[in-house]
Amino acid sequence: MLSLNLPKYETKIAVRNGKKVIFDQIRRRYVALTPEEWVRQHFVQFLINYKGYPSALMANEVLLHLNGTKKRCDTVLYKRDLSARMIIEYKAPQVPITQAVFNQITNYNFVLKVDYLIVSNGMNHFCCKMDYENQTYTFLDELPDYQSL
Repeated sequence: MLSLNLPKYETKIAVRNGKKVIFDQIRRRYVALTPEEWVRQHFVQFLINYKGYPSALMANEVLLHLNGTKKRCDTVLYKRDLSARMIIEYKAPQVPITQAVFNQITNYNFVLKVDYLIVSNGMNHFCCKMDYENQTYTFLDELPDYQSL
């Protein structure tokens, strides 16, 4: 798989039914190894190992009901009271981060109303801090450590 703009980690890759799978620490099972999943697994490991995010407060593929349809957030970070704190959306490395990607994560946020939105394709990472009082957001220069959220 492609080298990403994220720290490398010791992946657990296997072949099941003739297809490559990768171990997902959050879901505690092997999942299909797609380019987007490659980004997700590296990003999650980065958050846990370098930014101090507790894996127990993270969930992958979170089901949402939005305008009568079912959607899935790629990763959600929860607060200790189990309310959502952050939504993370991943794209494959060759997929550019466009306004459409931000529209997608913003739609998810109509339901969850989180403090932070992150979008990554493994090469480029963008983090926004929401300001609901002033109905705006601020792009951060770097991804915050868990302790500074």
